Amino acid sequence: MLGNENSKSQVLVDMAEKKTRYEKLVHVYHSELYRFAYWLCRDPNIAEDLVQETFLRAWRSLDSLLDQKAAKPWLLTILRRENARRFERKQFDYSDVENDTLVDEKNVTLDDEMEQTVIQRQIAKLPDEYREPLLLQVVMGCSGEEIAEILDLNKNTVMTRLYRARNQLKEALSRDDEQLKGASN
Repeated sequence: MLGNENSKSQVLVDMAEKKTRYEKLVHVYHSELYRFAYWLCRDPNIAEDLVQETFLRAWRSLDSLLDQKAAKPWLLTILRRENARRFERKQFDYSDVENDTLVDEKNVTLDDEMEQTVIQRQIAKLPDEYREPLLLQVVMGCSGEEIAEILDLNKNTVMTRLYRARNQLKEALSRDDEQLKGASN
């Protein structure tokens, strides 16, 4: 009888520890995951759903996270997979309507805001294979090793894709700049 009471109390202790670990993950990574999800889908409601589903899956498999330092790449991988599942489950109606833009809530000038919008649109036009590593690095602050782990790629492949993404972005922005200069002449 005493052994049964000890095992019950141990289960309660284990659950309390799991809950504490989970709450810390949510507290530390929620806003970063939301920002990345928003960049992926460009819809605040879908982004929040992706983050909630990510944390739900994280709760279910929290025991598989052995190294706390790997939490961020682990959560980002879950989020990316959730985003992919979204496309498996649903057929979307496509339209020519421009996507909303994400703007920092800092006090910015109109020129800064327009420049930021142009950059965001150009990033959105990059192919997925280049856009995702770039967003993981720039928006999420991930290292090359973390990006390689999240995308399940070789680090050299990641670095090549980051290099190409920056070059494509630079070319697109310089084309836009040339067009603006030509239009003003």
